[in-house]
Amino acid sequence: MAEKKNGMSRSEFIVKSATAAAAFTIIPRFVLGRGMTAPSDKLNIAGVGIGGMGKTNLEACATENIVALCDIDRKFAAETFKLYPRAKVFKDYRVMLDEMDSIEAVVIATPDHTHAVIALEAMRRGKHVYLQKPLTHDVYESRLLLQAARKYGVVTQMGNQGHSGEGLRLMKEWIWDGAIGDVHEVMTWTNRPIWPQGMERPKRKKRVPRSLDWDLFLGPAPKRPYHPAYHPFVWRGWWDFGTGALGDMACHIMDAPYAVLKLGHPTTIEATSTKVNDESAPLASIVRYEFPARGAMPAVKLSWYDGELMPERPEGIEEGRRMGDDSGGALFIGDKGMLMCNAYARNPRLVPETAMQAYQRPEKSLPRVDMGHEQEWIAACKGGPTPSSDFEVAAPFTETVLLGNIAIRAQENRKLEWDGEKMEFTNLPEANRFVRREYRRGWELEI
Repeated sequence: MAEKKNGMSRSEFIVKSATAAAAFTIIPRFVLGRGMTAPSDKLNIAGVGIGGMGKTNLEACATENIVALCDIDRKFAAETFKLYPRAKVFKDYRVMLDEMDSIEAVVIATPDHTHAVIALEAMRRGKHVYLQKPLTHDVYESRLLLQAARKYGVVTQMGNQGHSGEGLRLMKEWIWDGAIGDVHEVMTWTNRPIWPQGMERPKRKKRVPRSLDWDLFLGPAPKRPYHPAYHPFVWRGWWDFGTGALGDMACHIMDAPYAVLKLGHPTTIEATSTKVNDESAPLASIVRYEFPARGAMPAVKLSWYDGELMPERPEGIEEGRRMGDDSGGALFIGDKGMLMCNAYARNPRLVPETAMQAYQRPEKSLPRVDMGHEQEWIAACKGGPTPSSDFEVAAPFTETVLLGNIAIRAQENRKLEWDGEKMEFTNLPEANRFVRREYRRGWELEI
């Protein structure tokens, strides 16, 4: 049964809240000029990859016209198809974009390996793009999508909802106010993976379900026989399709440190993990990044832990105090104190609690987003302010996250030195093969 909030289902609450938020600004189309859509108009949105998180994203966009739905598995997406009976149904996003010029914006929530090809095709056609995290499967793809967003002038947003939340803004205001002094270390962690990892490729072939277009699922990935070990959801653990626990959750949990501390390109990355193979991400890993000083901010060491691994509990945290929440958390360590938040940048607190109670909070100074992550993107598509996690923000951040996977896959017990401007490893050239993968013929990326 759907969770109730004030007597309403979650879907009803999202729609009513978004409608109320949108009602504050009514601007005639002519005021915005030719080609701009007035906030009083509804956006024509298409969804691609709608059986999982895409369903939730579309619920948050239900104030608009959902005109097209696309999924390579009609059985997995069947529930979402029923929710929007007027939407035209497709299995190939290219056919959808060819046939429906009326589409103005696209919500993409497919497996990681197809993010870039679908987003790029939509942007090339002038469609605004909401793209689930991680933004891309590879570092190179993030750089390319940023270039495309600039070239085509479309509105973009990555689906890391915490970036538009109150918690991130509080952390910026407190840390920039000097609440814990200069931050020189950050620890981040998650309980993921909650799907299989560390396995080799299945040897037995399985019959492709009639509801699934397996070739379209593969997209730019190398051909391989179908197996239920890959789809749905469990694709996250396979290198050809997903980006493991790091790619899935670091785009939420590392987001606050990256944004608050203005981190930019790391200079070194190193990783240790359980057994690594060429097929799937390991069961557990630790990744360590080093970032240089930025203006008045000192150099920072950032550590990532997954697979139920946890950082050592720092001295000064009260006995019995939980580290983060069920999904993970982040701990900022400064020279005057510490700040901890849950996953998704929620519930930030100075620690120990006595420090929180003693802290005189500064006045709120940063703009707040009071309409939800998807609605923020929709408002921007209609001429409103730039979304908080557009590709200018999301692409460099995603690059940094994905560098951790390269350190894991390189299987080298040493720091990898990274030149962010040149987009290459300088002390281990062979690791550069993971920066940009080979694409199956016909699926190559071009702006």
